[in-house]
Amino acid sequence: MSHSTDPAVRALVAGVLWPGFLGHRAPDWLLRALDEGLAGAVYFGHNVDAGSPDQLATLSRSLKDARPGVLLGVDEEGGSVSRLESAHGSTLPGAAQLGRVDDVDTTRAVGVELGRRVRAAGATVVLAPVADVNTNPRNPVIGVRSFGSTPELVGRHVAAMTEGIQSAGVAACAKHFPGHGDTVVDSHHGLPRVELDRRTLEAEHLPPFQAAIEAGVAAIMTSHVVVPAFGELPATLNAALLGDLRERGFAGTIVTDALDMAAIRSGFGSGRGAVLALKAGADLLCIGNPSALGPKGGTTDDLADYREVRDAILAALDDGELSVAEVERASRSVANLSAWVSAGEHVPVPDEATFDAEAVVRGAIRVSDPVELAGRELTVLDLRDRATVAVASTADPFTEALSASVACERVGVGPLLQRDVVAVLADALAHIPSDRAVVALVDAVQPGSAQRQAVRVLAAARPGSIAVNAGLPAQQPLAVPTIDAFGVSRVTAQAVAELVTGGAGR
Repeated sequence: MSHSTDPAVRALVAGVLWPGFLGHRAPDWLLRALDEGLAGAVYFGHNVDAGSPDQLATLSRSLKDARPGVLLGVDEEGGSVSRLESAHGSTLPGAAQLGRVDDVDTTRAVGVELGRRVRAAGATVVLAPVADVNTNPRNPVIGVRSFGSTPELVGRHVAAMTEGIQSAGVAACAKHFPGHGDTVVDSHHGLPRVELDRRTLEAEHLPPFQAAIEAGVAAIMTSHVVVPAFGELPATLNAALLGDLRERGFAGTIVTDALDMAAIRSGFGSGRGAVLALKAGADLLCIGNPSALGPKGGTTDDLADYREVRDAILAALDDGELSVAEVERASRSVANLSAWVSAGEHVPVPDEATFDAEAVVRGAIRVSDPVELAGRELTVLDLRDRATVAVASTADPFTEALSASVACERVGVGPLLQRDVVAVLADALAHIPSDRAVVALVDAVQPGSAQRQAVRVLAAARPGSIAVNAGLPAQQPLAVPTIDAFGVSRVTAQAVAELVTGGAGR
């Protein structure tokens, strides 16, 4: 009997796969796969019905009934990245805000609350905290998702967040090893490279992962990042890098970042990437997001994505490229994680955390100059490009919060929209009365960026304008007074709206 037709081997392969799926209910194929030994599933925003508070918990129960110990993951970082609150934006502070406040007790409390919410939804694995040190200010995908730009700061908050999440009885998964913070390419769209030598990587990017290990993190997610000091394969497929992770004392489960991301899909294919990841030492293979919000634009479906990866592994077993022993190794690690989350269900559910999310956000916001807008009519020009796939939210909480009090107009000028900055601004301002104050909403303002150029044009055309920056600030100030918000969560948007419409400065 070939491996691909052996029920025991097929169950072994299913046990290391972690697909996404479409809809608010479990599709039949997913239930069949769970019955055949599938490790579990990953929730995305499209799996959450915001109009039905109990929907996700009900879905989780159905999956747990299909297979006890099932691993149900959710990409819930708080701040900019939320699946549970994707419809309206997160009510938790984000990592950059927590890093600016720099109170590890608060970060731990936020972790407890995050874990409590995930557990209430029936999920068992939190794809957080972000352990990346954001050393490159042009980073298009990490940015405010990181606690900061130094390994010491990030490390202490990664440890605190890990402890908080796991005290709620759910597993934390630190990401994205060995660090996605020095990249200028988003791995959802391309293959990033980190041109650092081993000594620099060790000093600047690996300490937060060590802190997570020492905090007892149950899982660590790989990055699809090439580090030439370790060879030309991205970390997810790189035996040297994953071996280095094990040598650091990590005995938990190595989870791949989504295999449908362009960094893997374009160069290798999701199926081939899965085979190489297993050979490199990865354990649990995250297949990815099949929704229209994902990088494939909804051109394939959930079952096709699953079959592509499963069948590639079975074929590699048949032709001898992959050994059964390699899959068994990964399966044992996944089984250990399953046992961990099963034990977590007996941990007492923590009370709702008592930290003040609004106070954290207000404490993190920075205002470059006094903002004097009280009593003036306002128009917000949203100059941002579309959100990164990592955020993948159906909400735009900033403009939702601001539009409750002021007029908002979307006039994105980012590179993905390929629009002439001066022409866009001239057209937008022609429709705004000259006595109105203009608020530019931006999130990418490093030197040379289209949004920075747009703010410069705005400053010349409409003196008295201001900017609200939802991303990381640049070292060089913008041409107008600026409110640096360090995030795009709902709670952040509300705090910024109060500053803008109240004309307050600090």
